Amino acid sequence: MSQLEVEKDPIEALRGTFRRHASGVSVITLLDGEGKPVGFTATSMTSLGANPPLASFNVSRGSSSWAAIESAEYAAIHTLGEKNLELAQKMAADHTKRFVEADWYAGPYGLPIFGAATAVLIVKIREIHSVESNAVVIVDVVEGLLGETDPALLYYQRGYMSPGKHLS
Repeated sequence: MSQLEVEKDPIEALRGTFRRHASGVSVITLLDGEGKPVGFTATSMTSLGANPPLASFNVSRGSSSWAAIESAEYAAIHTLGEKNLELAQKMAADHTKRFVEADWYAGPYGLPIFGAATAVLIVKIREIHSVESNAVVIVDVVEGLLGETDPALLYYQRGYMSPGKHLS
């Protein structure tokens, strides 16, 4: 017999399901039309395949980063480990304070790079698909920057954790 509880409200069904699903945490960075750094924390980044090397991430079209995404050619996708908890929190907070510290540098294509990430994919934006108030961004992988291996930083039950550890 099923132990599952029926949730008829589709919004609550979606929220409840994804609260029970751990997601890897990444930071997406790019430059706006004036060449200023823009970035945000994302849990929607995923690989679309290796041949050709494609990835995707989702973003709200109402976000502070949306205008930059619409006009950008390149972006950097940073994967995060448990040592990057503060970076994940900073990049999810007030967008005016995301690049005030000297914890990043201008990398390929001038993209903002956080050197403490476990890895960074340099990507070229291929397609943007608007869906309601959100968008799916499809990217071509151009190159990668590989850092130190660190246990994964996950987002689960509205908080950050690492496998076997609850961090926030």
